[in-house]
Amino acid sequence: MIGLIIGLSIFGVLLILLILVLIKSIKRINQTEFLVIERLGKFHKVLENGLRIIVPFLDKVVKKSDYKEKVIDFPEQDVITKDNAGIRVDTVVYLQITDPKAYAYGHERPLLAIENIVATTLRNLLGELELDETLTSRDTINSKLTLILDEASDPWGVKVNRVEIKNITPPKEILISMEKQMRAEREKRANILQAEGLKEAQILRAEGDKAAQLLKAEADRESEILRAQGQKEAIELLNSSKISNEILVLKSLEELGKLANGKGTKVILPPNLADIAKTMTVASTVAVNSNTEDEDNFTK
Repeated sequence: MIGLIIGLSIFGVLLILLILVLIKSIKRINQTEFLVIERLGKFHKVLENGLRIIVPFLDKVVKKSDYKEKVIDFPEQDVITKDNAGIRVDTVVYLQITDPKAYAYGHERPLLAIENIVATTLRNLLGELELDETLTSRDTINSKLTLILDEASDPWGVKVNRVEIKNITPPKEILISMEKQMRAEREKRANILQAEGLKEAQILRAEGDKAAQLLKAEADRESEILRAQGQKEAIELLNSSKISNEILVLKSLEELGKLANGKGTKVILPPNLADIAKTMTVASTVAVNSNTEDEDNFTK
């Protein structure tokens, strides 16, 4: 009886151990994950998404990871530029595993190797550039870093999609100098804008004055034309009315009389006064004859 109990106990323990081993042998792998399996110390296969079974005591999981893109923020690196300016550069690397077997056996610590390559490549690239070029050539530096790292990490089953320089920090004294330069540049742009505004205002004012002068000249021209037309019409009216010289002489004498009766002490006589007197005699005769004819006509 005791032997039976001991036998059942041993069987139960073995059954539990077997269940535990079976449970441990069953692997549930998510869609983007993978397992690198060794059998008896050699590479056996790569297990991907789904329920997978490994042989107990024979198979061993040596690497577990996934295919998703990873963002690695490496520590800042101290770099000296071509003009001997010490700067600190912060980089971010976007990479993903493409070959699980190469990732497991290509390098013991591939991410650490990539970090060291980033630091070395940064020193080489930025050491050939001056400080101003490093601040304005980030895209070029990123492209070169990506190309170099992708080629170097390919044997390790890692693809570097892109490398970005997140921040470049110059020394404090250079930052102060850059701030002064930026302030001077802003003041320069403000002065240029103000000068351009004054220039445009002066141009508009000059154009307004020019337009006003043109309008005034046009008005004066029209006034002169109207005055000339009036004089022309007056002359034509005098010519058409056939006024005799005698009547003109009488009008002249009337005007001379007005001048003589004025308050002035000087009287200016026309040079042809003798002709005017002669004309007056003729005019008197004409007037007498005209009056005689009018009386005769009235008597009749």
